[in-house]
Amino acid sequence: MSWWSKVNGQFHELRTTQAEWKAENERVKAERRARGEHGRPPEELGPPPTGFALLPWLLMGLGAFSNIVQGKSGNPWLGGLGLLTFNSLYIYVVFRAFHRKTRNATSTRVALALMTLLTCALVSGFGGNWVAFFPLLGLAAGAIVRGPHLGKVGLGLSALAGVVAGLKEGWDAVGAVYGTFLSMMVTAAILSLSEAVRELRAAREELARQAVEKERMRFSRDLHDLLGHTLSVIVVKSEAARRLAPRSMDAALEQVTDIEAVGRQALTEIREAVTGYREGSLATELDRARSALTAAGIEPVVRQSGPPLSAQTEALLGWVVREAVTNAVRYSAATTCTISVEGAAERVRLRVADDGVGAAAVVDRAVGGTGIKGLTERLATAGGSLDAGPGARGGFVVRAELPVGERDSAPGAALAESV
Repeated sequence: MSWWSKVNGQFHELRTTQAEWKAENERVKAERRARGEHGRPPEELGPPPTGFALLPWLLMGLGAFSNIVQGKSGNPWLGGLGLLTFNSLYIYVVFRAFHRKTRNATSTRVALALMTLLTCALVSGFGGNWVAFFPLLGLAAGAIVRGPHLGKVGLGLSALAGVVAGLKEGWDAVGAVYGTFLSMMVTAAILSLSEAVRELRAAREELARQAVEKERMRFSRDLHDLLGHTLSVIVVKSEAARRLAPRSMDAALEQVTDIEAVGRQALTEIREAVTGYREGSLATELDRARSALTAAGIEPVVRQSGPPLSAQTEALLGWVVREAVTNAVRYSAATTCTISVEGAAERVRLRVADDGVGAAAVVDRAVGGTGIKGLTERLATAGGSLDAGPGARGGFVVRAELPVGERDSAPGAALAESV
């Protein structure tokens, strides 16, 4: 009864799995119908295989059952008990073969060993149609034994079938040897291929999920950096225009014109950020930094030296300049801000330092920390590093370091070329 209770438990688990799969399949089909899609997509692989797929092969034992019914077996009661035990062990083994944990369990291996001993005993005792139990044993063994030891186990089991059946049937045992080896290899190959396909599909879905998550993070960082800098510049220039308006309308109009230009440029940059192909120019960012710092009453000092940089390196350094200058304009209350870019043969270093209160990092973390944190992640992905904190002589210092070489990814380059 313990064997049957375990088998019934496996049946119940498989029915539950099939019901869950059917519900998920219906949900996916409903979503596809709502989107107006028709037909069966190739990635729908159907329900996972179960032990039910291997049950029809038990019909190979009808010959032995016929011998028992017709009284051709020497001891029908012993033969019937052996047939019932073999079928029970077979069902137990094949239903545990489709889950990695149960397949590798000790109880499953013990059941397979008992099947082997029982098959040898039945074939040795009755012969004739009972020899067909060796291919059935090979099928169950192929469902359990997969991997590097499959060939050795297959040859060993086939040799065992040849010896045991040969002692009873002579040269007629060649069919048993061939059937045992073939059933074991084909079953193992089909089930391993099915499992590999499903694992590859699961891996593809996980990669797609990670790609979506990565794109979501990129988009959030871009929006934070773009909008934070742009809105800060607009606020600073609006305040400058308000202060200048009573004294010089022309100077105030110049600030308003700059606000309009900044707004138009922000729209363009947001569109580029959404498409994912924004490649900023370091020179452009330095010019914008000078304008923003000057409008905020901070004297900009910009120094740049070294060889030309790759497009991605310039874009990343431009993001650092943008974020550091935005923090300086917002929080530093500085009078001077120094931006230096020093390029070497292999690495380029950027340093943005102000003589303000040195609290920019604290304020940045207070609003979520997405600026410096996001830039740190970006530079780490490109093989660089970012350090930000209070300077030794006061103020706030942002240091960035990147490799000079081109590090654009192949998919990104291909997409940019197509655009």
